[in-house]
Amino acid sequence: MSVPGITESTQFLTFHLAQEVFAIDISKIKEVLEFTSLTKIPRTPDFMCGVINLRGSVVPVVDMRLKFGMTKSEKTVNTCIIIIDVTQEDGTTVIGAMADSVKEVMELDPGQIEPAPKIGTGLRTDFIRGMGKQGNQFVILLDTDKVFSAAELSLLAEAGAKMNAKTS
Repeated sequence: MSVPGITESTQFLTFHLAQEVFAIDISKIKEVLEFTSLTKIPRTPDFMCGVINLRGSVVPVVDMRLKFGMTKSEKTVNTCIIIIDVTQEDGTTVIGAMADSVKEVMELDPGQIEPAPKIGTGLRTDFIRGMGKQGNQFVILLDTDKVFSAAELSLLAEAGAKMNAKTS
């Protein structure tokens, strides 16, 4: 059974959050950065850990573990920030997604991708694009355009704009 919208081999960047492996379509990735110091923004959601200066632009950084309801982890030498383009109706927002570590770039054929599981009505799985199979391990393929709601992206953009105004 194939996933709608995935009709050819696609490359994904895989990364770890706790013991789970997640992946994002490589076309959405701008770059991967080593973890750097963050400027915390008051009165933002817990999952928003702050902003970074990326070549003169303020980029909000989200702790993906907290976003997905996992426990917060200590930063390690492997902790990184994945810079992602997130597309919504009103345009594209650049965000940083903090991950425990980046694993690899892998290519999956449509036959290696299963649809996202349907798990009752209590859990949201609409941001899961599919489940990739690599050997006997599953990789959770994220739809980054659905991981964040329009309201969350608006809040992140607002926080970034406030920091831009302060640094100008």
